[in-house]
Amino acid sequence: MPSQVKGYAAHSSESDLVPYSFERRDLRADDVEIEILYCGICHTDIHHVRGDWGPEEYPMVPGHEIIGRVLKVGEGVTKFSVGQSVGVGCLVDSCRECGSCEHHQEQYCDEFVPTYGSRDRHDGTLTFGGYSDKIVVSERFVLSIPENLNLAGAAPLLCAGITMYSPLKRWNISAGKKVAVIGLGGLGHMGIKLAKAMGAEVTLFSRSKGKEEDAYRLGADHVVISSSESQMLSVKSSFDLIIDTVPYNHDVNPYLNTLAPDGALVLVGFFGALEPTVQTAALIARGKTLTGSLIGGLEETQQMLDFCGEHNVTADIEMLDIKDINLAYERLLKSDVKYRFVIDMSTLK
Repeated sequence: MPSQVKGYAAHSSESDLVPYSFERRDLRADDVEIEILYCGICHTDIHHVRGDWGPEEYPMVPGHEIIGRVLKVGEGVTKFSVGQSVGVGCLVDSCRECGSCEHHQEQYCDEFVPTYGSRDRHDGTLTFGGYSDKIVVSERFVLSIPENLNLAGAAPLLCAGITMYSPLKRWNISAGKKVAVIGLGGLGHMGIKLAKAMGAEVTLFSRSKGKEEDAYRLGADHVVISSSESQMLSVKSSFDLIIDTVPYNHDVNPYLNTLAPDGALVLVGFFGALEPTVQTAALIARGKTLTGSLIGGLEETQQMLDFCGEHNVTADIEMLDIKDINLAYERLLKSDVKYRFVIDMSTLK
């Protein structure tokens, strides 16, 4: 029988999130039913709730940084057992047959199913996310959480963590490499922690002073003020990898000049047209790369969680009662959090 679930939902792009009751499906053979303990709040949640990226389906129960404990398993489940700590990230299904899926990059599947605001591939029902007390997901899209990690602090790893980890691994970051992170927010602070744990020399790019203390505490070796021509000139042709977390339009040309030959600048924060125009001479003449990256596949996300378990890496969080979710959205829009909100789902009881 389907289970009754409590959550918080938006009923339109202009409404606050309010208490909402709904049903989760009965377990299919490969399903895992999870009691949600914590759910992180991502800026993407706000974009979807407000319809910033196009038409959305409502009611919408957001949340794709889910940490919980297994309550039940379907008869065909082999990877998980009752009581185990698990996570669910940004997607809950894909076609499982295309080239992207075969290469463990389900996030690039044309038919991937987001954790909320989408349609189940089997029965067509609307998917509801982690601002709720339970979720049912195929075991293929459930992740094991290392037991040594703080569970609340692990929640943002399922979006912010994998978003930063994936380019670091793709460009083989290790000891001796130089990495720069543009922006110190939810994504940027995870990038510093992960790059440092991999052994890299880490630099934070910030537009203005005031971030130095936090940057060094998080593991940065250097802070460069990007509005200072002299400071930018001092790091010309320096970095093997730059991860750009800025969520709005900005000039990337000054940063391209700080890449070493064969270096890469990876965009992870801004969806849209960059202005001013990118000067391709900086790319062609030194073999530099300007590219993008979207979260990570399930296999890579599990690798990231295991890496974080080995190095005790979690997010810096502020815990939240779910009744304060709308205030948290307002604060997040003002960048008033260090560095990620996480909902304590016990406050939903």
